[in-house]
Amino acid sequence: MNPGSEFRQFALQQQTRRAFLGRASQGVGMLALASLIHPALLRAATAKASANKDKWTGVVNPPHFPPKVKRIIWLSMAGGPSHLETFDPKPKLGEMHGKPMPESMTKGKQLAQLQGKELLCYGPQLKFRKFGKSGAEICELFEHIGSVVDDICIIRSMTTEAINHDPAHMFMNTGSQIAGRPSMGAWVVYGLGSDAEELPGFVVLTSLGKGGQNQPIAARQWASAFLPSRFQGVHLRGKGDPVLYLGAPPGVTREQQHDVVKAVNAINSKYDAVVDDPEISTRIAQYEMAFQMQASVPELIDTRNEPQHILDLYGGKPGDGSFASNCLLARRLAERGVRFIQLYHKDWDHHGGVKKGITLKAQEVDRACMALITDLKQRGMLEDTLIVWAGEFGRTPMSQGGDGRDHHNAGFSIWLCGGGIKPGLIYGATDELGYTAVEDPVDVHDLHATMLRLLGIEHTRLTVKFQGLDARLTNVSGKVIEGILA
Repeated sequence: MNPGSEFRQFALQQQTRRAFLGRASQGVGMLALASLIHPALLRAATAKASANKDKWTGVVNPPHFPPKVKRIIWLSMAGGPSHLETFDPKPKLGEMHGKPMPESMTKGKQLAQLQGKELLCYGPQLKFRKFGKSGAEICELFEHIGSVVDDICIIRSMTTEAINHDPAHMFMNTGSQIAGRPSMGAWVVYGLGSDAEELPGFVVLTSLGKGGQNQPIAARQWASAFLPSRFQGVHLRGKGDPVLYLGAPPGVTREQQHDVVKAVNAINSKYDAVVDDPEISTRIAQYEMAFQMQASVPELIDTRNEPQHILDLYGGKPGDGSFASNCLLARRLAERGVRFIQLYHKDWDHHGGVKKGITLKAQEVDRACMALITDLKQRGMLEDTLIVWAGEFGRTPMSQGGDGRDHHNAGFSIWLCGGGIKPGLIYGATDELGYTAVEDPVDVHDLHATMLRLLGIEHTRLTVKFQGLDARLTNVSGKVIEGILA
């Protein structure tokens, strides 16, 4: 028996009159019950039905709050930037350079490679100065960010639970140190859908630093986990072929390719009508998306129509895979309606040579960050875009026996910029040595809750049933950081 006849026979067996009536009545009853118990389930079902006809419109429809932003650009500085050489000046730490750290600060605290070692203060290795009308004091090497410092909000009291790279990335991305939870980008697209017509709603770009500390970033950092896989991030390579295996085989025309896609989707649709598997719906959507991306991705990557003054603003060479090139692509993705754009720039893990390392990082990211803010602002897009600049943790005020710093989670700096954020603000503070957040501490769940609020989502209401619990990005905690909201 051929596979086609086997499928038809299976379908007929599953759709007897009695089975059809029984399943139909159960479906209507269960839908009514679900709407009474959890109205969000009914909205999700409506969103799915709409997605099957056209595109995913999100389960938060309409939004819980008037949204302040349409999209998020997350600049992830992979490796853990030192706040003490970037955005948090600590003159007292400089005065105590080489002296023992006060035991009252460190006793019983979580340390990584410094556990059981003599803890000596290690003063800031770079100079700070004030920038802008706000007078924000940041490392003088970041003069381009300093030129737009009145547009950003620096949080100096960020904290996290994790202290090693992979679980810290997991926690920053998913709200859990354990793999298997959806990433924040997946949650956002699940909740709101995307305005992009021919591109994924969640796109990831990565770039390598020149210092050599380029730990791998696993694809699970942008995975969808127990959400349908259509919401996972799509990794676009900034150099070379943007998406592997996306192009049509030699000799196959676009019309022929579309015929194949239509035929495959027709078969999948028939099977989905029988088994009602969300992953089959995902497969249908992704086949069509891949076909659309064959035309849209080359146009996205082609920056020849960008004015020279814009290319000069970013300072990089388009298509060279640098952080600057990826920032330009981020703006182009934002213009095309992509909901969540995440850029990873590696090589911030300065266990040694922190002064040389931060100097190199400033050369790689400083101008590009300024250019992204300026470019969006000139186009009237900054007011509905949220930019977040953050590592997975910070670095210790103690040295690691030389000229570097260890991993640190009790206090570090990040910054935000864009719609709904108070510009020119310094929020929170660490102690005089930069060890612990002592004023308005912020944790990862708070940051996630604030991001969702700016998108119009109440973080406690964006949930999915998983293993009998209402799973959400902010787990069982998180509060909106009201003090940074405009």
